[in-house]
Amino acid sequence: MPDPSARTRDDITKVSLADGRTVLLVGTAHVSARSRDLVREVIEEHRPDCVCVELDERRYAALTKKQQWDALNLREVIAKKQLATLLANLILAGYQKKLGDQLGIRPGAELVEAARTAERLAIPVVLCDRDIRATMRRAWHAIPWWRKGMLVATLAASLFDRTEIDEEKLAELRQTDMVSELMREMGEAMPELKQVLIDERDTYLAEKIRQAPGAIIVAVVGAGHVAGIVRALQQNEPADLRALEAIPPVSPLWKAAGWLIPATIIGALLFIAWSKGGAVACDNLVYWILANGIPSAIGALLALAHPATIAAAFTAAPITSLTPVIGAGYVTAFVQVMVQPPLMREFEAVLDDMNSVRGWWRNRLLKVFLAFLLPGIGSVIGTWIGGVEIFSNLL
Repeated sequence: MPDPSARTRDDITKVSLADGRTVLLVGTAHVSARSRDLVREVIEEHRPDCVCVELDERRYAALTKKQQWDALNLREVIAKKQLATLLANLILAGYQKKLGDQLGIRPGAELVEAARTAERLAIPVVLCDRDIRATMRRAWHAIPWWRKGMLVATLAASLFDRTEIDEEKLAELRQTDMVSELMREMGEAMPELKQVLIDERDTYLAEKIRQAPGAIIVAVVGAGHVAGIVRALQQNEPADLRALEAIPPVSPLWKAAGWLIPATIIGALLFIAWSKGGAVACDNLVYWILANGIPSAIGALLALAHPATIAAAFTAAPITSLTPVIGAGYVTAFVQVMVQPPLMREFEAVLDDMNSVRGWWRNRLLKVFLAFLLPGIGSVIGTWIGGVEIFSNLL
C-alpha cells in the first residue's frame, strides 16, 4: 500500500519528510525540452527554500562551462592509468550528445535550467549526485571479469547506434512504469551494474536531499531515480555517504594472480635453462619476445599509429607481459602522445568524430585510444601464445 505522504502528479512527486519538511521530486529525461521547461515552471511556482539537482561538481562544470581541453594533460592521464576512464566518459558524453543533436537540446539542459532558475531567484542550489569518477570506478569494480567484456561491447555499440529518439518516445520514458520496467530488465541482465548506477545513487541522492536546508525543497532528478529516492526518503534512515564514495581496493587474490603468470613464465624459462640447457632456454625466450612483440606491433599498425609507436609496441610487450604494474597499451599510448600530440581542434571535435568509424582513425585524440587498446589486445594474445609454447617445451 503506497505511503499517503507521497503523491504523484504528472512528473512531480511530493514527499513529506519525518521532520515535517516537504520535497518535490521532479522526474526528467536528460535530453528533453519539455523537462527543461517543467523544472523552470515548478521552481518559479513553488519558490522553494532550496533546489537540489542530480549533478556533481565535475558534471556541473562540464555543462555550464566550455570544455577546457587545454587544461587536460594526456601524459598525466596515462601516467595515472586513467585513460580507460577518460574513454568511457567520452563515449557516454558522445552518446548523449548524439541524442541531444537529434532533439535540438543539450543533454542535461533541464539540470542547468534548474540551477540557473534557482540562482536567478536567489535560491540556494545543492549538487546532490556522487562524483562521476567514483561511480564509474565502483561500477567497474563491481562487475565480474567475465561481464566486463559485455559492458565494453555495449558501450562500443552505442557509438554507432543510429536509432532515432523523438520527444514522443522521451515522453513515454518519463512515465514511472516504463522506467521501472527498464530498470528491472537492466537488473536481470547485469545486477551488479544496476546496484552501483541506480540503487546506490538513489540512496546517495536521497541522503543529500534530506541534508539540504529549507522547509520546501525542489529536487530535479532523472525519472529512473524517482521511485528509489522516494523509498529511501520514506525509510528515514541516514546513509553513510563516505562508504558510498569509497573505491573498493583491489583484492589481494587478484594482486597475487597478476604476478602469478609472469612468475610462472620466468620460472619455466629458468627451469628449461637448468634442465635442457641455455640454448633451448634462449630459443624459448626469443619465441616469447616474438609472440608478444609481433601481435602488439600489429595492433599498433592497425591503429595507424606513428612508426615510433609501432616500434614501442614490439619492444614493450614482451617486457610488460611479465609485470602487472603496467600494460603495453599505456606505453604505446604515451609514445603516441609524445610523437603525434592531438591538436586543439581535434579535442573539440572528438564527440562528433567518435560516432563514425573513420573519425577514430582521423582524430589524433581518438587514435591515442586506439594506440592504447589495440596493442594491449595484441599483447594479451601474445602472452597466451608464448605461454603455451613455453609450457609445452617445459613438459
